[in-house]
Amino acid sequence: MHRNKVIFCALPLTCFISGKVLAATRTPTSGQSQQVGATAAKQGKAANKAPTSAVHVEGVEVRARRASTMASSATKSNTPLIETAQSVTVITRDEMDVRGVLSLNQAIRYAAGITSDLRGGGVGTRYDQFMLRGFTVPTFLDGLKVQDSPTGYATPQTDTSRLDRVEVLKGPASALYGQSSPGGLVALSSKLPIDKQFYGDITTTGGSFDLYRVDADVGGYATKDGSVQYRLYGTVNGQHSQLARTGSRRFSISPAFTFGAKGPTTLTLLGNYQYDPENGTYGGVPLVGSLKRASYGYLPRNFYDGDVPFEKFNRRQGGITYILNHKFNEDWSFSTRGRYDDVKTIYRSVYDNGYYDSDPTMLSRSAFGTNEHTHNLAFDSQFKGHVRTGPVTHDMMFGFDYMQQSATETGYYASAPSLNVLHPDYHMTMPDMGSPYMNYRTDSHQIGMYAQDELRWKKLIITGSLRNDWYRSHQIESVSHSSSNESPRQITWRASGLYHFDFGLAPYISYSTSFQPQSGIVSNNGGQSFRQADPSLGKQLEGGVKYQFPGTSVLLTAAGFHIEQTNVLVAVGNLGYNVQSGKVHSDGFEFEAHAQPYKNLMITAAVSVQKVKDDSTGKPLMQSGKGNASLFAYYTMPKGVMKGFGFGGGLRYSAPSYGGQASYGSVHVPQYTVFDGSIGYDLSNLSPSLRGWSVAASVRNLFDKKYIGNCMAYASYGQEWCYYGERRNAQGSIGFKW
Repeated sequence: MHRNKVIFCALPLTCFISGKVLAATRTPTSGQSQQVGATAAKQGKAANKAPTSAVHVEGVEVRARRASTMASSATKSNTPLIETAQSVTVITRDEMDVRGVLSLNQAIRYAAGITSDLRGGGVGTRYDQFMLRGFTVPTFLDGLKVQDSPTGYATPQTDTSRLDRVEVLKGPASALYGQSSPGGLVALSSKLPIDKQFYGDITTTGGSFDLYRVDADVGGYATKDGSVQYRLYGTVNGQHSQLARTGSRRFSISPAFTFGAKGPTTLTLLGNYQYDPENGTYGGVPLVGSLKRASYGYLPRNFYDGDVPFEKFNRRQGGITYILNHKFNEDWSFSTRGRYDDVKTIYRSVYDNGYYDSDPTMLSRSAFGTNEHTHNLAFDSQFKGHVRTGPVTHDMMFGFDYMQQSATETGYYASAPSLNVLHPDYHMTMPDMGSPYMNYRTDSHQIGMYAQDELRWKKLIITGSLRNDWYRSHQIESVSHSSSNESPRQITWRASGLYHFDFGLAPYISYSTSFQPQSGIVSNNGGQSFRQADPSLGKQLEGGVKYQFPGTSVLLTAAGFHIEQTNVLVAVGNLGYNVQSGKVHSDGFEFEAHAQPYKNLMITAAVSVQKVKDDSTGKPLMQSGKGNASLFAYYTMPKGVMKGFGFGGGLRYSAPSYGGQASYGSVHVPQYTVFDGSIGYDLSNLSPSLRGWSVAASVRNLFDKKYIGNCMAYASYGQEWCYYGERRNAQGSIGFKW
């Protein structure tokens, strides 16, 4: 049976490797602990020294988590990455702590194939915006999709203090998840109760731009025998942004309870309430004056295009999740999970139009506002079983999922006074936006049924997945008195093969498909009749090789891929309708290396080269990059006077990206490289009385490099925007764990 070492970290900066435990367990699901075999149970009991009859994959040692060499997003079962015939990048809680990660954008920056920070990293932080293999991708939390509103303003954002790990699944994944992107998806796992009588930590952080954070996490047994466990974590934080006169504040709390933790049936209830009374700005800077020199020179990186009294972004989001697991016997189990989300956003801002008035120092602006409210439901249920047919074993899964959303939006628009960029006035009189220009209600439903079989014969693993989706959407727009309907049905599938040699090498090949509903009016006869657009379709062929050094967490992966997206909408001039003749190609190569940790060294390295082309324009997709490269290493001193002191750093390289078509031609955003640094110290090495205390510091863009993160240019409208990259941002923290 395949075995792996599991990495234990009692503190973010002090790690050690335990003995071997079973790593090929098939029953655990994303974000939920599950029981494993008796051998692991005995080893876990020795490590925990706590009364327990079973071991949890996420908590074999009292503060341990799933190893970085395991993932569940690709198969909906906890599977070693070396046996997963698809590219997956795992970012663990320990890596996020060492790097000082404060957002999902920051968490995924070191993954191959990522075009990160589409708003530059210094602005637009209220949303997590990035591309994977050239496509925007959805986010899943605890196995359930985080549903955006139809226009994207009432979109929830998960504070990373809630997360135990992040998995970046690359390539189409509709065979298991339904409507999704050809680029893949990002799977988030919440912190859940672990099997320890009492534990907790509190960390305070301060830093650049008046950053303040207090993060607290406490949990343990709610009953004497540990059959009911709890965990409560929350954060209070805020910071000014790198733009003048803007900032953000957040309050978030998440309670979790697990019932029946010692038996074959477990029920976890997880709640969250998050309030963002303000969250920076969503504006940018004109291309002329940032990427391209203006007559007056260049705008500073703290240039703000809005208006202070008018600026408003208020978001309230709440949700409750259940995760129920039942194990019938050693071979068969059932799991089901569901979540209800309520997201309400009030958004109002003044933004620049991407061009100047007749005076080249007067920036044209508009005012926009929207009130959005969404109610989201999502469920996913699965039967899993292990059977044998002769020499072949089967890990089978049969599932059903359902999503529902009800969303409303009222939108307002008006012209705003132009802004003198040399002498900006941020307290101008704004016009009344008057009556709404749109007022809609959208109701949508998705039902999906899927099945998967993982066949194992000796060292050969063949996986097949098949799914059928039924999607329905109905939208009513009250201002124009119009309505639209969508009701597509789609079959998607995935097939893969992998051979795992005894010495650690695993070559593989896979083929997968996806579909993605899209809004828009289509005509096939020159505008004589119209219909609602069909979903876009995606398909990918990926081949690669993985190598894991036996008995270690050191994993190397290399993959080449070809993605095609068809049925893409192509606008017919300015006539207000489209044809579905568009096709997008994404071809590339990726390499990643991970060791977390190995002999006190944590390291992650990535290189990607990609070419993303839109056939309808003959150009790349807007904002898509040509690849990235990164390296981050962190070493903790194992002995001597500096025992427990950790230090490291990283570099992030982003290849040139395409920013659209400007008045002077194609916009090419230059490449850039920035450096990060981290240090930390376990204070217990100074004195036994300081046991549990630790300090850490990190800095992003260490040398304060000035660069353009991304651009969007629309020559046909004369609008050209760019976004400055994140300025040097340092932070320090002190924490106590017990």
